[in-house]
Amino acid sequence: MFGLSQDTLIHYGEWGAAALIALLVVIRITTRYIPNNQVGIVERLWSPKGSISSGFIALNGEAGYEPEVLRGGIHFFVPFTYRIHTSDLVTVGQGRIAYVFARDGVALAASQVLAANESDETSDFQDARKFLIGGGQKGPQRKVLREGTYAINTTQFAIVTDERVYGHALSPQEQGVLDAMAQTIADRNGFMPVVLAAGEDVVGIVTVHDGPSLPSGEIIAPEVGTDVAKPAAFHNNFQEPEKFLQAGGYRGRQLQVVTEGTWYINRLFATVDEVPKTIIPVGTVGVVVFYTGPRSDDVSGETYRHGELVKNGCRGV
Repeated sequence: MFGLSQDTLIHYGEWGAAALIALLVVIRITTRYIPNNQVGIVERLWSPKGSISSGFIALNGEAGYEPEVLRGGIHFFVPFTYRIHTSDLVTVGQGRIAYVFARDGVALAASQVLAANESDETSDFQDARKFLIGGGQKGPQRKVLREGTYAINTTQFAIVTDERVYGHALSPQEQGVLDAMAQTIADRNGFMPVVLAAGEDVVGIVTVHDGPSLPSGEIIAPEVGTDVAKPAAFHNNFQEPEKFLQAGGYRGRQLQVVTEGTWYINRLFATVDEVPKTIIPVGTVGVVVFYTGPRSDDVSGETYRHGELVKNGCRGV
């Protein structure tokens, strides 16, 4: 009866074990499992195209961080070419506001406070390539995120919520910048919408912190973008900064006030101070003195000798 010696069987067993170990090593270095509550951020370690010449994200196959993220599941890679970083899905709670900081993109203009998002108003920052190719700017963004869950490349975008900062590969210096940003937002109660209740008899006085400065001699910015019939400029009580600026809005204290309701306003763009309404009792009148607007001739008439009156909306009494 044909058989194998014990030494041969041991030899084959050793080869089998070695082959199994080699297979496990190959699987380990060529596959990566991403949990469904996370995304994978791909860092290419080397490339025939070399390193990126400018910017932070490699858009053309260079070595560096890639713009696309990996969703949950098993993924296969060429060995010794990629490093995979995992990051939690960004979750914004109900009734909360999250703020976005872009690490790569076009630099802000000298007079800008926040980055513009006019190239794609529907963007939710889940497509880093589209953001960068479309001319997206680096720095804190005018657009905010509302409640929901987002698969965002947190190497390109740091997301500041009231619970945490979602960000990948932060340096200590950048962490300090984001911490200061989060503290500023918290001091302005910016993670919550502006809520003016009908029973409190208050209005919101708005100060805008971005946009062109007021002309010389003006202290109050005029109303713009208030016509709902013109959707391209209607900013809906400062909730859409790009439309406010496209309508010709200025930075500074605004003539338009915010009334009762819930308003999701980027507090890095505009702050709101609640002040009591002016109540005029029955049997009395209120004399309005306007400190802004165009100048007009006296309209009080020849028989009125106690001062000058101006047209409605003009500077004066």
